[in-house]
Formats: sequence, structure tokens, C-alpha cells
Amino acid sequence: MPTSAVDHLSPAFPGRAAWGTAARLRAWQVAALARYRELSPTDFLAVATPGAGKTTFALRVATDLLDARTIEQVIVVTPTEHLKVQWADAASKVGLHLDPGLGGSKRGRSRQFQGQAVTYAGVAAATFAFEARTVNARTLVIFDEIHHAGDALSWGEAVAQAFALATRRLSLTGTPFRSDATPIPFVTYAEDADGTRRSVADYTYGYAEALADHVVRPVVFLAYGGGMRWKTRAGDELAVNLGEPLTKDITAQAWRTALDPAGEWMPAVLAAADKRLEEVRRHIPDAGGLVIASDQRQARAYARALATITGQKPTLVLSDDPGASRRIDAFAESLDRWMVAVRMVSEGVDVPRLAVGVYATATSTPLFFAQAVGRFVRSRRRGELASVFLPTVPILLAHAGTLERQRDHVLGRPKHADDLWEPEEALLAEANRTRSTPEFEGERETLEANAVFDHVLFDARAYGMQAEPSSRDEADYLGLPGLLEPDQVATLLADRQRRQLARTSRRDRTEKVPEEVSLFRALEGRRKELNGIVAQVARVRGVPHSHIHAGLRRAAGGPSLAQATTEQVEARIRLAREWLACA
Repeated sequence: MPTSAVDHLSPAFPGRAAWGTAARLRAWQVAALARYRELSPTDFLAVATPGAGKTTFALRVATDLLDARTIEQVIVVTPTEHLKVQWADAASKVGLHLDPGLGGSKRGRSRQFQGQAVTYAGVAAATFAFEARTVNARTLVIFDEIHHAGDALSWGEAVAQAFALATRRLSLTGTPFRSDATPIPFVTYAEDADGTRRSVADYTYGYAEALADHVVRPVVFLAYGGGMRWKTRAGDELAVNLGEPLTKDITAQAWRTALDPAGEWMPAVLAAADKRLEEVRRHIPDAGGLVIASDQRQARAYARALATITGQKPTLVLSDDPGASRRIDAFAESLDRWMVAVRMVSEGVDVPRLAVGVYATATSTPLFFAQAVGRFVRSRRRGELASVFLPTVPILLAHAGTLERQRDHVLGRPKHADDLWEPEEALLAEANRTRSTPEFEGERETLEANAVFDHVLFDARAYGMQAEPSSRDEADYLGLPGLLEPDQVATLLADRQRRQLARTSRRDRTEKVPEEVSLFRALEGRRKELNGIVAQVARVRGVPHSHIHAGLRRAAGGPSLAQATTEQVEARIRLAREWLACA
């Protein structure tokens, strides 16, 4: 096989290479390849952030091993049907022909193929066939997103059995962790001092490193809150503001209310996201947007809303649609504005022109969140900026704030028969388990769902204060240029925040509470405003809201907030804004 073929493959295949890297492998790919050649291992785990170019690295390993006659065939195992085709297309660029269509079929395949691409489910359905195929020829098995091998017990067992005798196994992942303690086949675990076992990668290339190398885009998260009101199955009406400190159950219900197409929250956020996309397309003309929905019903409703907002029918991708892969490919090659999908575009599927996303699903695991955000970070040229719209839900903001943190897959401390603390640990685990009380289960009727711009999160820092949709304050943040260096993003966001604070101060000086408004209503409004600013300061400083309230009370004087006068509340608002401006 000619090595020159793989030398000409884009480091970021299937998209264009990042700025400055088109003619050569990226530095991390060169280093990882050197590490692989040095170890010459049976098993190798490469962890690289989504969009870094894992496919190109793996194909370079495959061509090296084929040229050296270390192996005779290549089998690629993927999470989805679409990725099988994507891998086959990528491999063909370097002269490696993989069959993506036959899976474990007994009909065989053409001798022209040097291997095949199959899903994890396909391996589970034909375990013995793949075991025989691996035994009969020296084989390199490439596991794409290896953490999926633990998705089902049968998958992990099938993969372990089918490829136990493979000559080489190369495991790839952009998120080397799972939300459970299911071991991942062919991954090495090292035991910590406390007995937990942590996955060990042979080479790691994280998001922070990729961002510094301009391999991936910086991401700004635009968080939206607002008032939610719904009726429970028991007939009770509940009203809360999304983003306020709430119990897990109430937060989950408010979150689902926000995502309900029957409310006003989603249309307002979709309209804001389209305005953001319009701004991005001024600098990146082919930029596209993706809405990740919870289910097919909501996906169809969101598609209708986008068609009304934009005047263009978006691409709708449903997981059980046989034409889903074709629609994704067509969207990737087009100039269309929006695609709406249910989960299947959240991982592995590369549409490099995606630059704006709406996280419109109630899925909250760190694995899913990281993979979803990974759809928007692939960089094609220096300075591209990704924008992801989120509901102001604490767990999502926590995931967004730790995007650059490297994580490993951790398995729980092993239990021993003489472990005296095991019963207490079981009780603690049961107490911490998330559950829903009966009144929050079953059907729920959305009564009201209004969107309010909350803040922008970038590099674990929050910028901005609440603003109404279509306001000048919101437009300031939606109007960030589509091409910016990371340091420019932080500078511009800080400038937008100063402008918003200045406008708010001017409004406060010129607008007084009308006399016809009762005192209790005026106080209620100012307390809500104070609480909103306190929430922003707390997010920036990473401390509880109560700490900020206590600090304001010490600095400005006066009693507790419930007993404070209008003047005392105003003083705390002014001081809180000063703290936010200096944060």
C-alpha cells in the first residue's frame, strides 16, 4: 500500500484540516504514532478530543502495519451504521478498502476488500463469525469510541470474545469515561490507593491542548433561563424560574417544561440561535446549526418552529429513518442552515461546518454532553468560534464549565467480604439516588414557559446579566463575530458585560418605581433583580449564593434581605454590580 496516500489525507478527515496543518500530520498525531511504534503493543488506547483527527491517526497506524505485513486485514468497530460508511470512505482515501455493508453476513465479501466496518451491535449478533475471521488472518481491530463496548453487557462480552486473539487492537475515544462502572474491554485499569480503578491511556490529547494548537474551536455557551409554570398529574400548579436553586425533581420538571414545544421558551431560544447563526455566516458563509432533541415528537415540532422562523425547511434526522445517513451527508455538503436530530448526531458523526448548536434534550450525563458539544468544535481554519445554547440547568452549566478537564473512566472500589462499611455505603448510595416523587411522575401539562437570556459561559467564566429576548442586551452577545481568537472572545465578552451594566445603571437612574405600584410589589421586583445578580457573581466566583448575600450584607449593612428596605436593597444591587464588573 503506498504510504504517500495516507500522507495526503487531511489530518481532520472527513473535514478540511485545521488552519496551518493541511500538508502534514498534526503534532499530536506524529507524537501518538511515535509512541505506538515505540511500544509496538497488542493493545493501545488513544484518547483525543472530538475533532482532533483520531480517524487519520488510526488509518496511519493501519497502513504502517499492513506495509510491514504485521497484519493482513483491518476490522473497524463503530457505534452506529452511519459511522461504518464514514470509516469506509476515509479508508478508501488511503487505498484501504473496507466493506461497511455486510457485517456478519455468511454470504462473505469481495476479495478486493482488505477488511470491514461493523457496529458493536453487529459484533454481538455474529460473535463467532468475527472470532473465526480474526483467527484465520492476522488482524488489526480499530474500536471507534471504545467506551460503547460497555453500553450493554452482551456488547462487551461479544467484543471481548470475538477479538481476544486479534494481532493488534487500537482503541479510540474522545471521552474515555462512562456514567457507570461497567468495565470497557481491552482497556487497562490502574488501582488507586483507595481501591478504585482508573482507565489508563497510552496517549492523551485533551481539549485544552487542542485549543492551544488551534485544532479545535473555542466554545461559548449561551444560557437561557426564564419562568416555568406547569400542572402536575395530581393537579397541582407549580411555578419556578429556571436556574434558581431547586431540588433535582423540580429542576427536572422545569427543564422538561422549557423544552416542551407547546411553550414559548423553545421558539424564543431557536430564534436567538438563528440570529447567532446569521452573524456567524457573515464570516463563515457555509456555517450550519444543529438542534439535538430528546425524542422524535419534539424533533418534528422544533423543525416546524425553525421553518416558521427562517422560512426554510430544516433537515430532519430521525434514528429509525433508513435514509438518516443520506440526509446527514447531504446536509454536510449543502449550505442549508439547520439540522434537527434525535441523539444520533451527538457522537462520531462529523459535519465540520456545524458552528451553532441548541442543546434541547433532557439527557444530562457528562459523556453525552461532551460528545454533543464535540459536534461543534472541529476547526477548519483559525479563529472559528462555536456557540452552544443551553437551558440554565446547574448540571449542564457544570459540564460546560469543566469542558477542558481531562477525565478517566473510574471503576468503584472493590467490595470485600470483610468490609464492615459496605452496609452503610449501600444506604448512602440509596439516599443519593435520584428519584421522582409520585406527583412529578407521569403526564405533565405545560402552562407557561418564557425564555430569558441569562449569561454567557466561556472558559469557565460567566459574563452578562439577564436580558429579555430581542433586547439590545441580548443582541450584544448574539452579535459576537464568528471569527475570534480565544483571548479576543474573553475581551469582547467582558466589554459586552461592561456595556450592559452601564445601560442598566442609566435605566435605574432615569426610571423610578411608579407611585401606583404597591411597595410590596416594588420590593419583590428589586429582590428578584438582586437575586439574579447574586447568581451571576456566585457562578463567576464558584461559591454558594448564600456567601455572596452574606458578603453584601456585611459590606452594605442592614438586616436580612427579607427585612431590608428598598434603599438597602438598592445599595446591595449597586454593590453586586460592582463586584460583577470586577470579576
